[in-house]
Amino acid sequence: MIDLRSDTLTKPTAGMRAAMAAAEVGDEQYLEDPTTNELQRRMAELLGHEAALFLPTATMANQAALRAQTKPGAVLLAEERTHILVYEWGGPAIHSGLIMRGVRAQAGRVTPEHVAAVLDPDLGPGGIVVLENTHRSSGGRVWPLDEFEATAAAARERGAAVHLDGARLFNASVAAGRAPSNWARIADSVTICFSKGLGCPTGAILAGSSALVERAWESKYLLGGALRQSGILAAAALYALDHHVDRLADDHARARRLAEGIGIDPAEVETNFVAMPDPYGDGIARAADAGVALGELRPGWLRAVTHLDVSDDDVDAAIGALGSRVVNTV
Repeated sequence: MIDLRSDTLTKPTAGMRAAMAAAEVGDEQYLEDPTTNELQRRMAELLGHEAALFLPTATMANQAALRAQTKPGAVLLAEERTHILVYEWGGPAIHSGLIMRGVRAQAGRVTPEHVAAVLDPDLGPGGIVVLENTHRSSGGRVWPLDEFEATAAAARERGAAVHLDGARLFNASVAAGRAPSNWARIADSVTICFSKGLGCPTGAILAGSSALVERAWESKYLLGGALRQSGILAAAALYALDHHVDRLADDHARARRLAEGIGIDPAEVETNFVAMPDPYGDGIARAADAGVALGELRPGWLRAVTHLDVSDDDVDAAIGALGSRVVNTV
């Protein structure tokens, strides 16, 4: 079975396992884990922020970011199929008491017009706007920097904070040829997930001001994310930064080749997602019968996701299987 469901399916490479085994560790809660401290220092610098905090998952990092910057009763504005609204099990309402407002947006991009329509500065505390880059449910799309800046500026004009869910921000960075800090520095907070395209078994970073990161420690404890010898996990992330970022371009190239091979316009593929229609709702089963595992992108659409463990031969085989059993039946 060629598994294209998600880029979370990768296994740690031999080099990553060796780095984890050799990691120098200490007690994180005493701030004495040197490998974790180094990852936090390095990520703050990479993302253009004062400080960073290591957490077990990006969902936890997102929730910590919200709690650190909002008050109960505030509005969270995001595109309607953003991860933080759809896949985090109501966390913004449960953990932070936020009113979640989703808007339909082209390519997942909340606009200044959305901000003006939803956020009323006269109706309670500031609120927060969540922007996702790349945007998962639109097919791994990359935010144009000028549009990102405009929406962030509109949010601040309304007294709202800006959070960047950058789970796949390194994919956006490689695809656009820009440093991740180009987007991250514009936001008040940013999260990175190491277990997606970067191939780590787990781990995430929340970056922002020193004051924000200090407040986020409370949520890290509250949500059960305080660790001990976390350097074993942080070592995997440091290894990924050194070995798995530039190679994301290979994933993107394979995704475009897969798209072209099954009759989908490769110009629609910006990163490592190939979106394909599923009008009859049986595409996943038909693909599985042909030896390819696909995932759901959004209602009516499937996704094939290239990643560290997908080879050129896998792409060739998937083209033959999907072209005849899935795409050409639409």
